[in-house]
Amino acid sequence: MKTSSHAGGHVMRKIKSRTWKKQRYFKLQDDCMTIWYKSKKAGKAHSTFSVSDVEVVREGHQSEVLLSTADEFPADRCFTVVFRGRRSNLDLVADSAEEAQSWISGIRKLIENLENMGERERLDQWIGDWFKKADKNNDGRMNFKEVQDLLKMMNVDMNEHHAHHLFTMADKSQTGTLEGDEFVLFYKMLTQRDDVLRVFQEYSSDGQKLCQESLEDFLKEEQLEDDDIQQHAKQLIECYEPSDTAKQLHAMTFDGFLMYLGSVEGSIFNPQQRCVFQEMSHPLCHYFICSSHNTYLMEDQLRGHSSVEGYIRALNRGCRCVEVDCWDGANGEPIVYHGHTFTSKILFKDVVSAVAKYAFKVSEYPVILSIENHCSVEQQRVMAQHLNCILGEKLLKTALDGRALIGLPSPEDLKGKILLKAKKIGGLEDSFSSMVENSLNGEVSDEDEIGEMDDDILHRESVRHRVKKSKQRLSKELSDCVIYCKSVRFNSFKHSRLHSKFYEVASFTESKARKHLREAGAEFVHHNSRQLTRVYPSGFRTDSSNFNPQEMWNAGCQIVALNFQTAGEGMDLNDGLFSQNGRCGYILKPSFMREAEKRFDPETPHKRNGYKPLILTIQVISGQQLPKVNIKEGSIVDPLVRVEIHGVPMDHSKQETRYIENNGFNPVWYDTLRFTIHAPELAMVRFVVEDYDKTSKNDFVGQYTLPFSCIQQGYRHIHLLSKDGTSIPPSSLFVHIRITEAN
Repeated sequence: MKTSSHAGGHVMRKIKSRTWKKQRYFKLQDDCMTIWYKSKKAGKAHSTFSVSDVEVVREGHQSEVLLSTADEFPADRCFTVVFRGRRSNLDLVADSAEEAQSWISGIRKLIENLENMGERERLDQWIGDWFKKADKNNDGRMNFKEVQDLLKMMNVDMNEHHAHHLFTMADKSQTGTLEGDEFVLFYKMLTQRDDVLRVFQEYSSDGQKLCQESLEDFLKEEQLEDDDIQQHAKQLIECYEPSDTAKQLHAMTFDGFLMYLGSVEGSIFNPQQRCVFQEMSHPLCHYFICSSHNTYLMEDQLRGHSSVEGYIRALNRGCRCVEVDCWDGANGEPIVYHGHTFTSKILFKDVVSAVAKYAFKVSEYPVILSIENHCSVEQQRVMAQHLNCILGEKLLKTALDGRALIGLPSPEDLKGKILLKAKKIGGLEDSFSSMVENSLNGEVSDEDEIGEMDDDILHRESVRHRVKKSKQRLSKELSDCVIYCKSVRFNSFKHSRLHSKFYEVASFTESKARKHLREAGAEFVHHNSRQLTRVYPSGFRTDSSNFNPQEMWNAGCQIVALNFQTAGEGMDLNDGLFSQNGRCGYILKPSFMREAEKRFDPETPHKRNGYKPLILTIQVISGQQLPKVNIKEGSIVDPLVRVEIHGVPMDHSKQETRYIENNGFNPVWYDTLRFTIHAPELAMVRFVVEDYDKTSKNDFVGQYTLPFSCIQQGYRHIHLLSKDGTSIPPSSLFVHIRITEAN
């Protein structure tokens, strides 16, 4: 999108369905960051979106909406703007292929520019955005009234006298207004980080800079680093110090120190654990696997919209197990939807095509298709045909060489492979037997299917009429696609121990899993050291809400399936756990959950060998530029911070800071919270910022969740995320972290 050619903007069609196609006028704003659009009709409201909100631009017919209009609009005029989080896509048709390509390449270039920005450039961009918002008359200057309005917009309730004092100091030209550079100076004074300055001056010999030796002392004593500190200090100065003079002196100024603390290296999350750092050659059952429930749904379980977009979004978030509910469809084509509800329907072959295309864009490790099969034998054959034709070599059709009957392969062994989890005629051993080779299809007990059904719904059904035990016919073609993940009905832990095969997978509704965890926690963990288990939300969660996945991870359950379309605590924890290890979708379980003889019980973690409780001490120091949550005129956030520990029952706890009245811009707490953690290998830490309200429920402001094992000690920034799990720069918390052994 060449800026010059877009100065006048373009008219394009916005498409919502085969019947909803409206012309809209699109234009890139002067800031080269905001795209503005409105109806061609005069007086209609306009909309805008920021390039920073865009995840990717897809060319051609790469959305259901554009596919449905493919006969009307050629692919070279179509493109889809995909937003971060759960916001709906924007499907557009340009008047010509050249115009479409101009927008596609232009938006991609702007996204690339944004991703390549340094910390300082991002901050300048953010300051510039605020300047434009506040400069109501667009004259490139701001008077004091506009500055006062800006402060309210920025979530700060400042004393008028103090604000005017800063304004006057910044007004170097003495015109009674602030221009660009003067506004930057005003912002710097407004955001003076006394909390960071205090730390800086403690280690600075002259209060102006940190020599390399002083920076090394800080890294050693506060950040508790011990790996080649001298080299690391050099790298930090080179990377974050803006002053060439200071660099030549091998020193870091306060600006450089602030930029380091606000960077990825200065964040609470250990950057070394962001890449794939875990051993990936253990059997599949030794990993927690990022998993989605009813992946096709974009909304609720009763009337929600089914879409292949659900699969694309889940896979792009690192999900490695997706669910496909299959039913007989018209014209011999199997369909996917939530059976016996009013959810819309999509074609099975379209789901398989989406999985084929997106399975390995984010992670190269295996994807599991969890099939809930309600189809006739005829349409099961069609399913098998689609799986074979569309997935080709990606579909795992045979046991790996030399591993046929000895145990589950590893994520490393299965790179680039798609596995089917479904019912199977006979076992893996029978795949090598001529007896099964010669039969056209087979039967499995309906009890196997009941294992996949929701216990709550099953109970309701049995009240009306007894669920009859019958035989379901399976096509041999579909059965042959199932290798290492045969769906079976769970009998008991004892039965599994004596009779179950390593390739069998049992599924539990959340309530049944909780019951087993409560009654036989150690048995459950032991079971999950040998074979895979899937847990999914109750059928009563018709609003697509989620349970807390932590209690299932405590039992070693690998496939804990959540409704990815629903934001909240459950997905925060899921995103937090899988944010480590390169976001590859596989997290190695602690050793005491992998070794059958360890007999770990989540209810009594202190009874295991090598037990060492840890003390986590968090000093919540300050907050920076918290987002506004209440759109009422003049409303300012009263922020508090709650720290939650999610882990084994003994560890589950939460503590809060006090709230700061009328300051979401730069609140300061210096409140200290302490937690004892008995199973640190399983613990998750969730930081939640809320707007305190004494009369009703607090409003959510932002959150950040990470595994306890990924925490960096010392002075750290926590970069907050929205309810949707997307970043909200430059909103952050500044904390000091210490982890010590309990006495």
